[in-house]
Amino acid sequence: QVQLMESGGGLVRPGGSLRLSCAPSGSAFSISPMGWYRQAPGMQREFVASITFRGITNYADSVKGRFTISRDNAKKNTVYLQMNSLKPEDTAVYYCNAAPSLWGQGTQVTVSS
Repeated sequence: QVQLMESGGGLVRPGGSLRLSCAPSGSAFSISPMGWYRQAPGMQREFVASITFRGITNYADSVKGRFTISRDNAKKNTVYLQMNSLKPEDTAVYYCNAAPSLWGQGTQVTVSS
């Protein structure tokens, strides 16, 4: 069964950094756009960033200039989300997505002093 395995979440102070990883199993995603979404308590899941196979990226306005999405096509299309200058409002469960509808289990990111 094809899966997306996220890692890298945790607790960080405001202004700190974290890097999330998403490692797909199987080769079905070699050309799929992939992305990150997040869901805070009581809120709907929202788009964070995406990247195409060719490396074209897109970001939510709330994370532009702070987050960077990247993709290693040589490593089974592992996708990373480098998060810098983290704010308390970035606290959420972060989910990896392989277009159109495959999701990981989520990884918690908590930004708190």
